[in-house]
Amino acid sequence: MDGDLVFYTNPKSRARLVRWMLEEIGRPYRTEILDYGTTMKAPAYLAINPMGKVPAISHDGQIVTECAAICAYLADAFPDAGLAPPPADRADYYRWLFFVAGPFDGAITDKALGRSIPAERAAMVGYSSLDAVLGAIEGALAGQEYIAADYFTAADCYVGACLSFYMRFGMVERRPAFVGYVDRLEARPAYLRSLALDGPMPAPKPAA
Repeated sequence: MDGDLVFYTNPKSRARLVRWMLEEIGRPYRTEILDYGTTMKAPAYLAINPMGKVPAISHDGQIVTECAAICAYLADAFPDAGLAPPPADRADYYRWLFFVAGPFDGAITDKALGRSIPAERAAMVGYSSLDAVLGAIEGALAGQEYIAADYFTAADCYVGACLSFYMRFGMVERRPAFVGYVDRLEARPAYLRSLALDGPMPAPKPAA
């Protein structure tokens, strides 16, 4: 083993995408399932993540939180899995991994909370609108099977899981480019293993 690897999670959370990433890595790991409001807020876990949220991982004494950071870390920590392009070819990989962690997450949070950004202040939030963000992702997927290379990477795990989750809850339109992309990714053996471990996702439903 490459050091002790521990996964802190709750299956009813976005930590599911880290489970998928861990299954893609294919290395042994230990799972600690935490409950909202109890063990997730207990001193032992707050020492790992002061925000009291999941996911988090501990690898050989190193703590990593935040889904995108965990995906990037695991891809680098276990290079034999081939989940990150060579350093010279990582422009799109970094771009879309952190585009979804930043502008997409901000825009989708606005929608979930019913917040609207006044047009004259759109430049202040850095992402303009959810439609602009989705248009950028859709354009990146045009004519491509994967978001950042001609093969699956950690960026696909993160981007694909986010699109899948929000399409299922009607927060993101089921655009053909998104549906085809997610369907390809969710046919992967590692994704199916993660599903067996964490249980089924809610059935997709159309956006409101």
